[in-house]
Amino acid sequence: MPATASPGQPRVCVPCRLAAIGAVVAALAGGFAYAAGWLTPQRLTAQTVIDQFQHNAGQHPGFRRNHAKGVCIAGYFDSNGAAASLSKAAVFAPGRTPVIGRLAIPGGNPTAPDGSVPIRSMALQFTQADGQQWRTGMNSTPMFAVRTPEQFYRQLKAAQPDPATGKPDPARMKAFLAANPAAQALQAWLKQHPPSSSYANGSYHSINAFYLVDTKGQRHAVRWTMRPEQPYAPLSDVDKGVPSRLADELSQRLASGPLRWHLLLTLAAPGDPTDDATQAWPAGRRQVDAGTLVVERAHAQDDGACRDINFDPTILPAGIAPSADPLLAARSAAYALSHQRRTREVALGAR
Repeated sequence: MPATASPGQPRVCVPCRLAAIGAVVAALAGGFAYAAGWLTPQRLTAQTVIDQFQHNAGQHPGFRRNHAKGVCIAGYFDSNGAAASLSKAAVFAPGRTPVIGRLAIPGGNPTAPDGSVPIRSMALQFTQADGQQWRTGMNSTPMFAVRTPEQFYRQLKAAQPDPATGKPDPARMKAFLAANPAAQALQAWLKQHPPSSSYANGSYHSINAFYLVDTKGQRHAVRWTMRPEQPYAPLSDVDKGVPSRLADELSQRLASGPLRWHLLLTLAAPGDPTDDATQAWPAGRRQVDAGTLVVERAHAQDDGACRDINFDPTILPAGIAPSADPLLAARSAAYALSHQRRTREVALGAR
């Protein structure tokens, strides 16, 4: 995760930005969580959440605390200019912007079989010619299971393995789902949408809402999706048993040429929620195809360019702004602490 943020970037809070570039120490975790606006009376902090990830997955020094297993990608974004009227960000002007990214699966175990989870993720860093960056982390689901950091922490607690079995207690997870109907909605969606057979043929969604800001200062609420040119196919039962099927298959596809996704910007209508990631916007909202992501190369994450990037979704160029979704501040704080821990572990000889 890069250790610098571009000058002039809008930030949620200075401590979060400093944490994201590795300039603070773990003792400030509570401080930046408070500044980010998600420290609760129950003392829920970035440290509490990241510690819970470690309880669930075990200790894996040098790796991300979530989405630990992945592969680096590199290429460029070819903007067609269609979104230039909606945002003054240079990334939307006609032309190419270099991109470094990462494809991964959720979870804190870097050796987990690819078939162990039904979700894939895509994280990207666009670097504009003026040095400003746009970082985004997307999932293969169009909504999230919970609305608030507190609910997310309770979900992690419910999924904590029972020491006697090494697996989550079904009763605890059932109780969590009963208390959180939105999480049930996501489970229902996953049953209707089997995981893709490849990183290359899956769609990836921002889930959280943001604002595009045009040259007149007008704000346009938006979510985005990376839609692949490769046709979707579900993961087969046979491939579920291949531990690293996704990375291997990606390399095979890239040997035949670049892979492409279209960046679709979905604009909110009046009344569409911008602070609740559990609610997908209705079909039929205006969409703008802003251009094409072209992935040319993939590299192992151990030494790839994505290894040290903090894909904090609140690192944004002028022309893109965060919404009031409480998960965004929480993600920024948690990603920063995860980055601080793993880069320190690497410096001490891990991996």
